[in-house]
Amino acid sequence: MSIKGFMFPRTSTGISSLLPNVPWHYSGTLLTLEYRTNPDRVAELLPEGFELADEDPGAVAVIWADWQSCSDDFNELLDPMRAQYKEVFFVVRCKFQGKTYSRCAYIWVDKDYAVMRGQFQGYPKKIGSIHLTRPTSVGKAGPRLQPGGTFGATLAAYDHRLIQAKFTIEDESDHSGFVNALPMVHNRWMPSIECDGKDSLNEVVTMSGYDAEIGLTFKGSFEIEFFSSPVEEFQLLSPEELIQGYYRQVGVSWKGGTTLARSNLT
Repeated sequence: MSIKGFMFPRTSTGISSLLPNVPWHYSGTLLTLEYRTNPDRVAELLPEGFELADEDPGAVAVIWADWQSCSDDFNELLDPMRAQYKEVFFVVRCKFQGKTYSRCAYIWVDKDYAVMRGQFQGYPKKIGSIHLTRPTSVGKAGPRLQPGGTFGATLAAYDHRLIQAKFTIEDESDHSGFVNALPMVHNRWMPSIECDGKDSLNEVVTMSGYDAEIGLTFKGSFEIEFFSSPVEEFQLLSPEELIQGYYRQVGVSWKGGTTLARSNLT
């Protein structure tokens, strides 16, 4: 009898798999805060074969995302615990094989299936506690999506507050920044079971979504503060100059990427 499942655990039915088969569909909101840091700190995060971007090499985006996601049968939407999650991620830009990409340097999520999706796609996901103020269209317990609307955003992990930020809408925008606006390039790594310093998997992959839909988009000012942690290094990307903040409603689907390079591990 064959066993099924996109990822483990694989069973005769595939029902227990932590991830459903692709395509995956996402709808949510993104709070994107762009700033400039020391380009040397970005360069330290790039593996062999990667280079800093030619333009604005120290540009960074830290993004809070509040997602609802599902597979093609949409069953997850009837069991929201399997559909709703949040994440915070740092994006830089870099060059690989002469082309400029966006690249996720750090990322925290609050659900196990989101961690596994990251391992499959090459996102370096870890578990965190993530909160973002929700907008409202009635009552007083939330900002309106209009100038003056103010949002708070936080990230914690292992009981340490890592980041807190404040964003205030100033005007509508026709874009949500430039750092996270390119196809992603990531590394997929898995150390060998012998633990001898070699890898069983070492690939460079690129990916982007399809059927994207863009909703309301705003720009504004922001404040951001980093805190230290004994097991994190994101604070090395601390801001030296703030650029712009953005709030955007977005929907997108994903069904695969492309391998750009694969190391010969034999």
